[in-house]
Order: sequence, then structure tokens, then C-alpha cells
Amino acid sequence: MKYLIIITTLLFSAINAQTIEKDSKNISVSPFIDGTVLVPKTAEKIPLAIIIGGSGPTDRNGNQQMMENNSLRYLAEGLYKNNIASFRYDKRIVKQMKERTINEASIRFDDFIKDADDVLKFFSKAETFSKIYIIGHSQGSLVGIMAAQKGADGFISIAGAGQSIDNVIVEQLSKQAPGLTENARTAFAEMKANGSTTNYSPGLSSIFREALQPFIYSWMKFNPREELTKLDIPVMIINGDNDIQVAVTEADLLHRAKPGADFLIVPKMNHVLKKIEGDALENQKAYNDYKMPVMPELIVSISNFINK
Repeated sequence: MKYLIIITTLLFSAINAQTIEKDSKNISVSPFIDGTVLVPKTAEKIPLAIIIGGSGPTDRNGNQQMMENNSLRYLAEGLYKNNIASFRYDKRIVKQMKERTINEASIRFDDFIKDADDVLKFFSKAETFSKIYIIGHSQGSLVGIMAAQKGADGFISIAGAGQSIDNVIVEQLSKQAPGLTENARTAFAEMKANGSTTNYSPGLSSIFREALQPFIYSWMKFNPREELTKLDIPVMIINGDNDIQVAVTEADLLHRAKPGADFLIVPKMNHVLKKIEGDALENQKAYNDYKMPVMPELIVSISNFINK
């Protein structure tokens, strides 16, 4: 009997995976954006969630080079099981890296906003879905806020910052490298005034190197709280209390800006949406554990919010 249960479970898992794969389709929304649309088979119109990934060369599944956790893929598949379609996409820099056409000095934060705008327009024009929600994770939260202003039916922030990126970086430095904090403040002030800076320590070169400055400058112009107040649609703000990248205080800031929003702090959830029972080492290992599922509580809460 024990072996029969195991075989039945494995068979069910295989069938489920095949069904999801069958209902997945890879599409190109623009010359910059390739992604996967996952649509449950149903006779009725259902909602669509557009999932926007975080910082760096993040692909449609939430992965980067040397980091495979499948967080966004598992999020999409969880929504699928709750009768919610999704579209998740590679950030444009993923495609540029593959084609060896990337030019770091030319990247602007506004490019990511335009890509999200194009995705929203693409699916809005199709009129295939009952409503369209945007889910933004980490950096994608701010991108999603900006895109949602163009006509989404709802917005969900997961691990999104509540401050402009310069303030986020200064706060992180105050905890991790306090000796560099004042230098960073000075460099950001100069960048804000002049568009660039040369007044930074070698220890801050990963942030302030010349080729990256135009991108940072374009990003720091946006204040997430101010932009969030412009949304007159249902909003949900989510953070994990085991997130070592984005503190719960960032979610608090967003909630203060939008007090009517649904607000959820998920116990033990880390930045890549996994449940962490142990220490910081376990937390870090989860970033590269592609078999570890995302937290069921997250799927249930988002599904309930979209379907209500």
C-alpha cells in the first residue's frame, strides 16, 4: 500500500506538470520582451496577473546566472491552480546578454517601465481576460506601480522598497558598511544635483562606477510612496519577515502611503518567497534551491485578493 501511494503521488505530479506545460505558451510582446503566458483551460473569462521580476538580469522564472530558485515560475503555477492566468517575462537585459548587445551605460530605469507598459497594453488590447493585475517583486514593485498607473485593475507589491533607491542603499550601508554611509550620502547628493558624481570611495565603485551612474540616476528619481498614492485601484502590499534584502519596514512605508491597501507580512518568508526555518545560511541557500516551493500562504493570499 505504501508503494502504491508513492507511485500514485508521482503519477499525479507528472500529470499535473504535463497539464501546466500544455497550457503554457512562449510569446514575444515586443523586440525586447519574451515571456511565458500560462492560461488554465476554462469556458469563462478569468483574470490575468502580469509578473515583473526584481533587479539584475532576472528571467521569467525569477532566476539569474548561477542562481536558480524558480520563485516566479512557482508563483505563476500556483496562481494557475487557482484559476488565474499569468504572464511572466525575461527582463530586456536577459535577452541583450544572450545576444551580446548589452551596453550598461545605455540602460535606464524608464526602459523597464516602458517594457511593463508594453506588456499591459498588449494584453489589454487583446480583451481576453476579465481583469489584469500587476504583481511586482522587489525592483519590479516600483516598475509595476508605474505601469499600473496606465490602466491595470489592481496591483500587488511583493518585497518592494518604500523609499527611493538612494535612500535604500544608504540604509543598507549603515547596517553592512557604516564607514561608507556618509560618503554615499555625499555622492548621491552630488548625483541628484548634477546627474553624475566623482566623489565616491573605491569601496563604493560597484554602485557609482561611471557606466552605472546614468541608470542609478534614472532610478532614484522615483519615490515609490508618492507613485503608489496615484493608484486608484485595489492594492496589496506583501513582505516576508525573513527577507534579508528588503526589510518589513519598507512594506510599512508603502502601507502608510496607501493605508487602505491589503497588507500582509508572511512569517518565515524570505526574499525569493521560500519558507526559512533556520539561520542566515539556510536563507542564502534557498536562493539557489530550484526544487523548493514558494510559500503556499503567499499563493492563497494573492489568489484570494485577485479573485475577490
